[in-house]
Amino acid sequence: MPGPIAQAAPTVEATYKARETEGFLDLHFYRPVGFWLAQLFAKLNIAPTGVTFLGGLVGIIAGHLYFYRDLRVNVAGMMLHIFANALDNADGQLARLTGKGSREGRILDGVADYLVFVSVYVHLTLRYFVGGGSPAICLLAVAAAISHGLQAGAADYYRNAFLYFVNGRSRMDLDSFSDLRSNYGELSWRRQPLRKLLLALYCNYTRQQEMLLSHLNSLRDAVERLFPNEIPVWLKTDYRACAQPALRSWRLLMANTRMFILFVLLFVGQPIWYFWAELIPLNLLLVYLVLRQKRMCRSLLQQLTTRLNPA
Repeated sequence: MPGPIAQAAPTVEATYKARETEGFLDLHFYRPVGFWLAQLFAKLNIAPTGVTFLGGLVGIIAGHLYFYRDLRVNVAGMMLHIFANALDNADGQLARLTGKGSREGRILDGVADYLVFVSVYVHLTLRYFVGGGSPAICLLAVAAAISHGLQAGAADYYRNAFLYFVNGRSRMDLDSFSDLRSNYGELSWRRQPLRKLLLALYCNYTRQQEMLLSHLNSLRDAVERLFPNEIPVWLKTDYRACAQPALRSWRLLMANTRMFILFVLLFVGQPIWYFWAELIPLNLLLVYLVLRQKRMCRSLLQQLTTRLNPA
């Protein structure tokens, strides 16, 4: 009698969100390293949220090391920052590997990411101020941080919309503010204070995304109204053709670009310029991409109307 068929070992590709949404550095460094770490954490029975907390802690320490005007200490911070980013990949890969993904995990992951860059912003500001700089640096840092939040949120929403439309509909891929607000109202501060707090943060984050990319939100609402069960293949194909070319530009607003700019400026001894990079070139890129997705959504809505209501 033949023995049981051995189950195929998981591959790194199985832990991607989608290959099309991954950048070069992700595919060739962060995802392979994250996959190895995810397998290690799975063997140690460490939950994805545990990896998220570890990554956040490592990233916060990295940000502290940018305070010092010593390149050797800064390089140590860069290494920790890269490790934190690898852990940020690993928690999601572990969740997909073990089937333990959840909305709460995604929210905690986002909170950890923001805390890492809060540490970076605070310590760069203190570095400049302690070195004799003007207190006005605080205003520059706050403006850059707000820009950072808008850019990262918009890029995340565009990527999640791509996953939603092209790779199969999932509420976890593209949450709506109206649904989240309803879920928020069902939770109790007395019985579920942490979950309610996290959902409150996520509601505000999602509302910001929907306001910034309102046309993409309108397209999602129209598709859900017209196709409540499944997005048709022709619409998936049309969306991919329209949205995929811009993915590379949207990735420039994500963590890898910020880390590269920051590392270069630390090496040349001018990390304060990082704030200006957020305010000028990255904000200009955001404006361009928002206008581009606005035209894309209008075009797709027109195609949708034409196909469903032919003359």
